[in-house]
Amino acid sequence: MKTAVEELSPTRVKLTIEVPFEELDHAFDVTYKSLAKQVRIKGFRPGKAPAKLIDRYVGRGAVLTQAVNHAVPELYSEAVSKEEVPVLGPPEVEITRLEDGKELAFTAEVDVRPKFEVTDYEGIEVTVDDAEVTEEQVNERLEALRQRFATLIGVDRPAEQGDHVSIDLSASVDGKKLEDAQASGVSYEIGAGTLLQGLDEAIIGLSAGESATFTTTLVGGEHKGREADVTVTVHSVKVKELPELDDEFARLASEFDTIEELRASEAERLGELLRAQQLRQARDRVLEKLVDSIDIPLPESVIKQEADRRRELLDRQLSQSGLSKEAYLEAQEKTEEEFEAELTENATRAVKTGFVLDQLASQENLTASNEELTQYVVEQAQSMGISPDQLFQSLMQANQLQLVYVEVLRAKALDLVVSKAKITDESGNTIEPPTPVHTETITVASGDEETEESAVEQGETEK
Repeated sequence: MKTAVEELSPTRVKLTIEVPFEELDHAFDVTYKSLAKQVRIKGFRPGKAPAKLIDRYVGRGAVLTQAVNHAVPELYSEAVSKEEVPVLGPPEVEITRLEDGKELAFTAEVDVRPKFEVTDYEGIEVTVDDAEVTEEQVNERLEALRQRFATLIGVDRPAEQGDHVSIDLSASVDGKKLEDAQASGVSYEIGAGTLLQGLDEAIIGLSAGESATFTTTLVGGEHKGREADVTVTVHSVKVKELPELDDEFARLASEFDTIEELRASEAERLGELLRAQQLRQARDRVLEKLVDSIDIPLPESVIKQEADRRRELLDRQLSQSGLSKEAYLEAQEKTEEEFEAELTENATRAVKTGFVLDQLASQENLTASNEELTQYVVEQAQSMGISPDQLFQSLMQANQLQLVYVEVLRAKALDLVVSKAKITDESGNTIEPPTPVHTETITVASGDEETEESAVEQGETEK
């Protein structure tokens, strides 16, 4: 077999493959065995008819076509391996010459990874938020804890802002009561703004047993968007009573005996949270600078594939939630054109990020251990709310285990860059990045076919 590679662009090549007929013997053997089982020729048992009779029975042209269809994928894969072409996705194949008994020649155009080196990635400078815990922040956490242990106490007075009320709602349009716009025993905090526009103003000043009618625009149901008269009836008015921040509260809300111990614990937890946020922020900003510093061509087909994947994922999520695309765009305050432009921009960024991290992992000969791969599956399963075994089986059935290898290596490549970055907080303090861990159990090469599933979930390698 003779092969030649022509670069059509920095991200697309054409392979020309020429094969003498004697190298197609295996393909013809498979073809004849398959056809022999399908045809019925007098005097021969199924599967036993000789090749010459099959040629006459089904036609030499049909035999040639089937043999070539069997041979081309194998020959293409062999050529890709021989020439070390980093292909992306399926090729466009064209048979250019087929001479029976002499030669088969075909071309295959395919997208490839761009060739580039990741240089100057050491010492990237980024600034992150301060992680110093303030007394105000601790007080906010304790106040949130108080809110969780609050009790509602009934009061005999008109409703005020911030009160909790139990109400009935009844809507009518043009004097006709709407059956799908009635609700009883609704619990509502005045000022929350989670129900109907104008509701807060109507309730304030009402006591238990009193009603009021106001006009508003319906936000759901058959008459969505129409103006309706809504009657609200108040059944009870309650106020939130918060516990005192004392030792008794500390024993009620935690394992501590004193409020000072609880305060110290909340400060420590907040510090850990802020430091973790610092690290995530550092990773995001280091990755952003790294990717921005590299200019590489990107294959349009891979960007389109990533954009399609993200669009399909959103469509599934909207379908599961019962939300229409129109409602989603309205909530996001975007037009269809703005949504598509942003989708394409994010897909482009994700593809470029994947290329950069894959190349760095290859340059640095990064490896992944079985333990790291298992840990990745466990963490992903926890975030999805399913068992690790269930996710593993799903990945196996979808033939996506290679994606796990790729994602682990990309994470390790980013860890390497972060470990060599210069990170400071807004106050000028130096933040020591974590030291990456290298293992040598399983070597995973980048550049494998169809491994451009950049995470997603929403920036997925950009996380």
